[in-house]
Amino acid sequence: MAAEAVLVARLRANDQAAFRELVRARHGRLLRLAGAFCRNRASAEEVVQETWLAVITGLHGFSGEAPLAAWINGILVNKAKTRAVRDGRMVNFSDLARQESEGDAFEPERFLPDGHWAEQHRPWDALTPEREAGDRELLAGVGEALDKLPPAQRAVVLLRDVEGLESPAICQALGISDANLRVLLHRARVKLRDAADRMVRG
Repeated sequence: MAAEAVLVARLRANDQAAFRELVRARHGRLLRLAGAFCRNRASAEEVVQETWLAVITGLHGFSGEAPLAAWINGILVNKAKTRAVRDGRMVNFSDLARQESEGDAFEPERFLPDGHWAEQHRPWDALTPEREAGDRELLAGVGEALDKLPPAQRAVVLLRDVEGLESPAICQALGISDANLRVLLHRARVKLRDAADRMVRG
């Protein structure tokens, strides 16, 4: 929090280096999140640019009650929803979330009573150049699997697992219930783990 307060102070003082640092750290994540709402990459890029403009012009109104990343994500979600409606792509996000959470549940035998995975991955091997290369390949593959998730599942896993936002903030930003959020997260996580398993075993 202290480091974030320093960053915000630098940004408010129009420190260009601080803004470049922020853009480098957040731009790719924002683009991926915008992609959950937008019709194509060009639209997503425009939404991210609009978000950065809103951050610059609205920074003095940032209260600091929520983390800076959460505030920026909230701006992006609002801009992306507006753009999706304008592009004629957007059904109500809560309706989309409900559609993606309907249907059969995943196999309960895959999970322990406490909710953890029944089948555990084996421990990582010692760090070697081969393992580092394999880790990079696995990370790229999981990124591709993330991009293929249905929009609502992709949005919630990005906001919860990548950005670390708390559930109430995600539900408010996306206009979904906590129950919808839990189902969407579960389904997205299972798909991502399955994708990782296929890559590891393959």
